[in-house]
Amino acid sequence: MHHHGYLWTGPKQRYDNEALRRPPHPEPPPPGSSPELIRRYREVATEFPTTDLPPLETAYWLIKPKSLVRGTWEEPKEAAAWLGKRLAEYAPRFASHTQRDTTYLATLVNSSAEHLESGTDVSLGFYLERPAYLSLALVCCPNRARPELPCPLR
Repeated sequence: MHHHGYLWTGPKQRYDNEALRRPPHPEPPPPGSSPELIRRYREVATEFPTTDLPPLETAYWLIKPKSLVRGTWEEPKEAAAWLGKRLAEYAPRFASHTQRDTTYLATLVNSSAEHLESGTDVSLGFYLERPAYLSLALVCCPNRARPELPCPLR
């Protein structure tokens, strides 16, 4: 097993577009469905795999373009160290002063290493100033929750 790291930051309003953050239904709308429903299904089916928006279910990062992978690590502690560096980089911009606390951030990094060690994905999100949003994810590959999803680097 290895781990892929993902980072997204952008306007909170864009992050809130949940339709593009969830995969399309496996079945298209039935014949006779409204044109709006058909149009929306096609839009999501086309855009979900290619948009850089964080998916609602962390494992679905694996179907996104491989250019979105920020790093790949064999060892959970190495992946967690990358996460720690990103947290330190963005912490000055966190909207919550509590989340800037170095003890809090160290706890997140240690907890993330433990989760990865057990085969569980890690997904963290933080409000930044302006309002913006930061999403960080570490995804196990192959993925226990979604074993059918391919490795983005293959």
